[in-house]
Amino acid sequence: MSDKKTSIQGHPKGLMTLFFSEMWERFCYYGMRVLLTLYLVKSLMKGDADAALIYGAYTGLIYAAPIIGGKLADKYLGYRNAVLLGAILMSLGEFLILGGTEQFLMIGMGALIVGNGYFKANISTIVGKLYDDNDPRRDSGFTIFYIGINIGALLATTVVAYVGETYGFKYGFGLAGFGMLMGLIIFWTGRKNYALAPGLGITEEGRKKGFAGLNKAQIVGILSLLIIPISYWLITNNSWLDYLLLGLFIFISFSLIKAGKDADNLEKVSIWRDRMIALLIFMIINITFWACFEQAGTSLTLFADRNVDRSILGWEMPASMTQFFNPFFIIVFGSIFSVMWVKLSAIGKNPSLPMKFALGIFQLGLGFLVTQVGLQFVNESFQVPLLTLLFLYLLHTTGELFLSPIGLSMVTKLAPKNIAGTAMGAWFLSFAIANYLGGKIAALTGGHDGEVALTVSEGLDKYTSIFATIGIVLLGIALLIAIFNKPLKKLMHGVE
Repeated sequence: MSDKKTSIQGHPKGLMTLFFSEMWERFCYYGMRVLLTLYLVKSLMKGDADAALIYGAYTGLIYAAPIIGGKLADKYLGYRNAVLLGAILMSLGEFLILGGTEQFLMIGMGALIVGNGYFKANISTIVGKLYDDNDPRRDSGFTIFYIGINIGALLATTVVAYVGETYGFKYGFGLAGFGMLMGLIIFWTGRKNYALAPGLGITEEGRKKGFAGLNKAQIVGILSLLIIPISYWLITNNSWLDYLLLGLFIFISFSLIKAGKDADNLEKVSIWRDRMIALLIFMIINITFWACFEQAGTSLTLFADRNVDRSILGWEMPASMTQFFNPFFIIVFGSIFSVMWVKLSAIGKNPSLPMKFALGIFQLGLGFLVTQVGLQFVNESFQVPLLTLLFLYLLHTTGELFLSPIGLSMVTKLAPKNIAGTAMGAWFLSFAIANYLGGKIAALTGGHDGEVALTVSEGLDKYTSIFATIGIVLLGIALLIAIFNKPLKKLMHGVE
């Protein structure tokens, strides 16, 4: 039920507690992400391809973990306990990396994966439970919460990136861990502010006795720790993720279509089956977008390190800091886009869902093609201007705003209510697959394998050639989606 005490703009008081908790959690996550590829290549001496595959496996598992974390909180732990456990594990994960070896890194990443699975899945759930079902403040509350996410990402891609590359990677990872501790402290000390949200404590099922005198919630918490070595193994043997993610996608596809058919049997029409097919198509489009977008943490960061002139009035921007353009542009343009959609709807010009996805992918493709423009201004050190990345990330961000904010809402509209959780899990799975495939795409750009390194000139040619290919393929996919706009709309049966 809604907390009658209000804070900013009449919203429940707990919103700002959750806002700052999430902001610091994103500071932690993006602090790790912004430095990971460079740490693998420069400190652990991994080749580009190996680093990209490790990064892809890690981020893929990061996005898969909330599917499990949400279900375990629903059934056993309760949302507050899950978030607390997640925050503790993420903090430990960052501090473990300070051990400075590959083994400590992998164990730390395993802890971050499990922690993120609990934290990310459930803090958003608590935000939603601050409001009654028909509370008109709900969408506005999530918009404010989303701003916190991007402030955390912006701080990480500036402060952590600068500290990590200037003073040493261990200080960057340590700062990210400190940020997560801040989020944990804020979440715990402000617990009275969101205390009226239902489902915070251990569930009835979770209180039931298991074995060794422990209840089921305690057993789940302990067993969660076993996922850390499993994650370690999957990151180091990442080829197994090919089979795991493909198998999950096939399973979830059959599950969704079957659920759609079962719902249709009750109504004697094929609306739900068609909508589930549409959802699967949108999942594939979503995978395509994010697999290319997530080059930010891998190939685009290495490109910035080697082939971008990052000098600004005598100061050289760290390569990892170039990732700050995306959260910065999100903050600048996010509210503008939200108003734009309302205005376009009022005059009947709001693009359909398929067209928004097509236009998002089109802008993503244009962003990669900006590197071809940058080639026209290459300097004697075979570096393109920093403006190349500025305009690339600008187009990537506007593309994201066409596609990302509507995704979760679309899933809730397309899926029958009795499988809403399964459908949302499937949508998160598409992000996991995308991040993993993003690592494989980045591996194609690698010019350094630990033994043989391309020259700066050869590296520039390889990066820009592959980025151009990605851009052209994305433009083709955008055109294909636009051509099939009407058939896709027909499958959606009126969902806007």
